[in-house]
Amino acid sequence: MMLRFALRIGVAAAATCLAVTVAVAQPPANPLPSAPPPAAATPETKPTDAPQLDPMGQEMALKAKPMIYVKGTGTWDKAYDTITAAMKKLKTYADKEGLTADGSVMTIFTATDDLGFQFNAAMPLAAPPKTPPSGDVFAGQTPEGRALKFVHRGSYDAMDNTYEAITNYLDDRKLEAKDLFVEQYVTDPLTTKEDDLVVNILVLVK
Repeated sequence: MMLRFALRIGVAAAATCLAVTVAVAQPPANPLPSAPPPAAATPETKPTDAPQLDPMGQEMALKAKPMIYVKGTGTWDKAYDTITAAMKKLKTYADKEGLTADGSVMTIFTATDDLGFQFNAAMPLAAPPKTPPSGDVFAGQTPEGRALKFVHRGSYDAMDNTYEAITNYLDDRKLEAKDLFVEQYVTDPLTTKEDDLVVNILVLVK
């Protein structure tokens, strides 16, 4: 499977510990009654400004769901426009037929190379369509099986960085991916600014 390559991403974390030693004086031989010592002050907990890190390679068991989808091909330099155009066509059909989505829309990449890709723009459904789709829209099932989840935040063009990190992750662990992977759009690509996208990349592994 060909994945997009770009810059290497590394993540590091650090922690510090603070120890406090308290010295206690010996009491006199005949101590006089005294008031109990004041309670030790509890350090104030302050929120951290450190960014939240998404887990890398979270293992999932994908279960098949009914879906409708639109087939397409595209080139990497126009990938986002190609995919969103297919999503618009899919949404128009679903609204017209009164279909209920069950989960985020997704792109299922069925073949890729250095220049372009073949894909299915898909919408998971709560129930199969009562009337079989026609024209450019098809009915089927979403992928199932063992998968690893990686999260991308930011523009679609910057996803090359995330794919490079995924490739390194798989290589380091000697994991073999199937010839199929999924981009699951947590934020709606039709209504979200491109720089604010959140995408789960699901890599099916053997």
